[in-house]
Amino acid sequence: MTTPDDHTLLRQAIELAARARAGGNPPFGSLPAGPDGKVLAEAHNTTLTDRDITAHPELKLARWAARELDAASAAQTTMYTSCQPCEMCEAVIQRAGLRRVVFALSNEQLLDIRPGSGQPPVPQVGPALLEEVREVVAGYYR
Repeated sequence: MTTPDDHTLLRQAIELAARARAGGNPPFGSLPAGPDGKVLAEAHNTTLTDRDITAHPELKLARWAARELDAASAAQTTMYTSCQPCEMCEAVIQRAGLRRVVFALSNEQLLDIRPGSGQPPVPQVGPALLEEVREVVAGYYR
């Protein structure tokens, strides 16, 4: 459920998406806000102008949050974004410890506007060499 305050912040994210598009990039914008609704930072997509396929605003801001916010502050921060984060961004947002994400356009709705990614799926093969990799990983996450 979203609130009128969420809508205000989503509109700001949509404005950032418009800024991205005006700059020649895909139209995506995001911002994190604290529990008081104060905008902490903002970003828009720069994948084309930066020639960086990972320059999604959600990823840039999740990395910012992981660097700049302590765990307690991150846990009170909401990411507002013009479109639902992709799987890459979603994973980084989770690792940054953000409280929640509020988005304007779902990935399913985006596909109605722009069908397909234009890229074929990449096959993944594994697991393999479990015992060898277990020796390297075992004990690290304790």
